[in-house]
This record gives sequence, structure tokens and C-alpha cells, in this order.
Amino acid sequence: MKTRGELKAEVRELLAGNWGKAILLNIIPILGSLVVGIIIAFLVALIVFLINNGVFSGGETTINETVNSSASNSGRSFISGLIGTLITTGIAYTTLDWLRTKNNDFSPVRGMFSIFSRKYFVPVLVLYILQAIFTFFWSLLFVIPGLIKTYSYSQTYYIYKDVNEDNDNNSLNYLDYITLSRELMNGHKFEMFVLQLSFIGWWLLVLVSFGIAAIWVYPYYQTTMSAYYKNLAGDKFINYRG
Repeated sequence: MKTRGELKAEVRELLAGNWGKAILLNIIPILGSLVVGIIIAFLVALIVFLINNGVFSGGETTINETVNSSASNSGRSFISGLIGTLITTGIAYTTLDWLRTKNNDFSPVRGMFSIFSRKYFVPVLVLYILQAIFTFFWSLLFVIPGLIKTYSYSQTYYIYKDVNEDNDNNSLNYLDYITLSRELMNGHKFEMFVLQLSFIGWWLLVLVSFGIAAIWVYPYYQTTMSAYYKNLAGDKFINYRG
């Protein structure tokens, strides 16, 4: 397994001279970051204006309003999370192939929406729902167990891709992919956490630049996550039959 520095060096070498293609591949999450950045900038300006003009005043919220708002937010969060997962998984699959073949002759748009196909859409949807259910129940035991399970399940989509790349005759069911991810991440969850934490400076740059830095940071981060799986799993799950 490569070190964090070696993984990032591998990614920077891949992206060198290919940033335009990488940015196009990640354009939807990048635009999402830019929109959020614009909203944050607007809210900051609005809050400063309201404070300066003494407009803030207290208000009352009923219990029913709070409950209804919470339920509505949960539903929106699930849907937005699903859409985001479908798109980012397509990006992850494309970057994984790119890392393995070093071949940049691919369509960024087609790669970004590759999950929306007969081969991947329903399986990724089912895996997303199963992981959401399991993570929810683990989270009932407080936040930390749910967070740990998020890392345990983090390689599920990659494993599904590898197993089914050229093999439709395996004996695995959907729960098996989650189990394989959990087994793969045994002893590596903290390692992945530290890898993600090493990007905190970059994400702070995205924040202070109101999303502009995401143009470079998001492709760098996403490709590094794919490189992590590639180096951790190797060819173990390619055409795996169970």
C-alpha cells in the first residue's frame, strides 16, 4: 500500500496536462461548490447588513413546525444524497479506469453520467439504500458508530464495478458487496480518515474562495479517493466470483 504522499504524487502525475479533462469530468460537483459559495457569500453579506442595521429580532417556532421541517429536510437530504452519489460514483468509476489504464481518451460527460445505464443504475440505487439504512441504525448508537460504518462501506461501489466489469455470473448478492467493503477496510478506516483529513487545508481554501478553488480541489480529491481504492484492493475483485 502506498503512503499518502505517494498516492497524491500518483494523482498529480496523472492530472498533469489533463486538468481540463479532469475539471469537465467533475464539473457538476464543482458547479455545486460554486453555487454554495455564492450562497454563502450572499448570506455573509446579508447578515452583516442586518447586524449593522439592527434588523435581527426573536421569533417563535412551534413543535409541529420543527417536526415537519425535520421530516422534510430528511427527505430532501436522502434525495440529494442519492443524486450526488449517482454522479460521484460515475466520476469515481471513470477516474479508476483512468488511473489503471493511464488512457485519457474518454468522454468526461459520458463518464460523469455512466451510472445512468442498465448495468449500474439499479445496483447503485439498491446499494445506496442499503448503506443508508445500515448507517442510520448504527447512528442510533450515537454518531461515532455511524461514522465508522461509513468508512467500512466506503468501497462498496468500487467493488461492485470490479466484480461485474466483465463477469455477470458471480454468486454475490447486494449485501455481499457491502460485506466485502467492510472486510477490505478492516484495519484501514483510520488510514482513510487521515487521508481525507490531509485535504482539510484545500477544503478551507475552497471555503474562503467561496467555491472557486473547487475547480482544482475536487478533481484532485476525487482522483485520490479512486487511487486509494486501486492501491488498497489491487486486482482482488476484478471478475471476483465469491
